[in-house]
Amino acid sequence: MPTDLQRIVSSIGPKLRALRKQTGLSLQQLSDRSDVSPAAIHKIEQGDMVPTITTLLKIAGALNRPVSYFVDEEQDATEPTVFTPADEHRPIYTSHTGIDLSGISGPYGRFFLAGARATVIPAASSGSKPMEHPGEELIYVVEGELDFDVNGRRYTLRPHDALHFRTDQKHSWANRGPVPVRAVWLALRPQ
Repeated sequence: MPTDLQRIVSSIGPKLRALRKQTGLSLQQLSDRSDVSPAAIHKIEQGDMVPTITTLLKIAGALNRPVSYFVDEEQDATEPTVFTPADEHRPIYTSHTGIDLSGISGPYGRFFLAGARATVIPAASSGSKPMEHPGEELIYVVEGELDFDVNGRRYTLRPHDALHFRTDQKHSWANRGPVPVRAVWLALRPQ
């Protein structure tokens, strides 16, 4: 009988393969996004290799998922309601520096929508290369100013402004102001 640890480790590969297929990425495309070789990703998916935490962090970030997506055991799927008290918002890993995400939604896999409280420090950005992936995002700014470029058009979000867009368009974000930005960030990922 497999131990809990063996069951969790053996579930990483199938979860990775299913999520990669779901997002429409080839091994090479995920490799380009994560800086993990296609061969390593394939071995992880087949259960022939257990990823290091660094490798799992890179892959999770490239797929816009927290590491917990790959290692959390399934919760009771019969209860489709999750209450998150104010003092229990869990940190969400992102490959972008200068942004702190604190989860406010239920676990990936059970829900299509993911939400976070975001704090973006001055000069932080999504990087020089625009992102494109399946889904939608909705950002509501509470404090500060956050710039978004979506399909070549710039939007400056100020307090109480919101931006909702399909993420299959080229997009990027940046805090070009002198103060941290605080926002509510929602993402809808196709299952």
